[in-house]
Amino acid sequence: MIRSCIVGIGSYVPPRVVSNDELARMMDTSDEWIRTRTGIVERHFAEEGVSCSDLGLEASKRALTDAGMTPGDLDFIVFATISPDHHFPGTGCFLQAKLGVAPIGCLDVRNQCTGFLYGMAVADALIRVGMYKNILVVGSEVHSSALDFTDEGRDVAVLFGDGAGAVIMSPSDDPNRGILYSELHADGRFARALFMSVWDISRKPFITPDVFSTREIWPQMDGRAVFKNAVIKLGELVENTLRNCRVKPEEIKIVIPHQANLRINDLLAERLGFRPGTFVNNIQKYGNTTAASIPLLLDETYRAGTIQRGDLILLIAFGSGFTWASSLMRW
Repeated sequence: MIRSCIVGIGSYVPPRVVSNDELARMMDTSDEWIRTRTGIVERHFAEEGVSCSDLGLEASKRALTDAGMTPGDLDFIVFATISPDHHFPGTGCFLQAKLGVAPIGCLDVRNQCTGFLYGMAVADALIRVGMYKNILVVGSEVHSSALDFTDEGRDVAVLFGDGAGAVIMSPSDDPNRGILYSELHADGRFARALFMSVWDISRKPFITPDVFSTREIWPQMDGRAVFKNAVIKLGELVENTLRNCRVKPEEIKIVIPHQANLRINDLLAERLGFRPGTFVNNIQKYGNTTAASIPLLLDETYRAGTIQRGDLILLIAFGSGFTWASSLMRW
């Protein structure tokens, strides 16, 4: 049976580091307040003129190098982001041009924090049916351009950072390697618990000058609803994934959770009975990079030598939409 597996991985963050103390000089917050509630210590921000596809390009180059491939070896691109270069066309097309790989197909995925896992599931399906061989899956974000660094926007602005991660997925007939299982969910009844309303296409025109004097241009979040649903849905998701795959928590070498809030991940690890150290995190250094968080953390864990061939790895994410997803793989 053909399975899809990760044959190359890379990540990239812009060089500028923004500490909690720097944010505290812009708004009424503190390093202690941010650390206590989120676990975040610092994050990276892109400079003026640097786009989402630019970050994705750097991560893609590193993934290609890791795979021992050139851009010309790619057959398809899946690009996950909530901070696209432009309203349209898809950011995958901008990345394709920068890689110089026209006319291969490009697909943008707009599933926020779960976008990378949705993208991997799409790539996995395309590879399994034999449609494509080498697929580039990218998660990339430039959040810093759309955050309100005032007291009104504080609760959201302290959470997010910029970064990118990418993997090359290819077919393998090795029974001890590859994607074993994927699970995707959504509940649109909670769509407005974490959203940005400025792109309301039902209005004609959808952007008017008066919009810029309102809160509509900034992300809005019901923090309690997000936290509560994340813990519940991710807990159910992990239990269901392990049950369907007949895997016990102690058989999982590493859990790569989406990096939204350290308290969520710590609470999940404790409730689900995973041994200490199974859940890994890097939110301390990067904040929430939404679609980029899982590939960025997976790349760091891989390069640290924590993952060995044959290890069972569980990837999980929850984000706006609400959407949530899992992927169980053997490295």
